[in-house]
Amino acid sequence: MDQQYLELLQAMPIFGGVSQQALSFLLTRCPEIEIAQNAYFFKEGEQADSLFILERGTALVLKGRDIKLRYLVRGDCFGEMSLIDLNPRSASVQAIENCIALELSRQNLFSLYEYDLEQFVIIQMNLSREVSRRLRALDERLMSLDTELLKLINVL
Repeated sequence: MDQQYLELLQAMPIFGGVSQQALSFLLTRCPEIEIAQNAYFFKEGEQADSLFILERGTALVLKGRDIKLRYLVRGDCFGEMSLIDLNPRSASVQAIENCIALELSRQNLFSLYEYDLEQFVIIQMNLSREVSRRLRALDERLMSLDTELLKLINVL
């Protein structure tokens, strides 16, 4: 199991530049969780202290009651905002099919901080970059929607 997870983590942007030793250190502390089809990893508004790395299955990120933000597949991470801003969950994540994921908690990261500060900092920088990439993508989507709306208004 460790080798498959190690390879999965090494391919992810949030672990880019992180040593194999640091990843192995984290893997010994991250539980594997199973979420049944239609169950939730977490719901919007819940307290948060971990991110998840999807190893198997498909999940859906939802905002409010029924706004579908994106689908998640193997290798996607989600819930990372909770490790940065310490606020409640900003969306819900529901399993579309049976899922297996790794859970990386704030405590796990703190253990890495104590073990290897440099590797901890690399992960924190990568998490910030990932959140920034998602914000930029959202900005582009909003701009596209705004442009479409203006075209529609001008047609009417």
